[in-house]
Amino acid sequence: MKLREIDKNIYKKNLNIVTVGLVAGLIILSLVFGTGLIAIFGADTSLSAGRDVESTGNFHLNLLGVILAAVACGGALWRIKDNPFLGEVYYVWRLKALHNRIYRQLKSIKSAAGADSIDAFITLSFYYTSQKQVYLLDNNTLTMPKLEQDIAELEETITRLGLSVSPDMFEESMLIDLRVES
Repeated sequence: MKLREIDKNIYKKNLNIVTVGLVAGLIILSLVFGTGLIAIFGADTSLSAGRDVESTGNFHLNLLGVILAAVACGGALWRIKDNPFLGEVYYVWRLKALHNRIYRQLKSIKSAAGADSIDAFITLSFYYTSQKQVYLLDNNTLTMPKLEQDIAELEETITRLGLSVSPDMFEESMLIDLRVES
């Protein structure tokens, strides 16, 4: 995955629209699916002889309605993920997913960097640079000083070793290679 410039205003606007749409879709579809399932398969909710029925026993049908709504919304997002409107949002989602993959291997990647592995340096450069981009897009300034320190330490090590490393050199296959090395 290659890093690209993202317009923060467009990203925030589109992310808000997608989030509101997703939440509204989940609520509406959950109600529709739950109501439909109860109408078809639900327990009898009528009152008999003026006594209140305490429980209808339809919890599992409502839960199934929520699950179906989540699957429908997820499917809809997957179907429109390549729409230009979702370009920035989908890019950041993919970037965050890649951050999770790298984070799970961070200990072995740092260990490989300690052994002067060029792939480890490239991966760390990509990881820190892309994290900084996401933090700036999401206004996450709380952890920025630590990230800036990590970037400075990495750049100092790369300069000391006389290496030429760029985040653009990163390939996802490096994660597999670094996992094998450790």
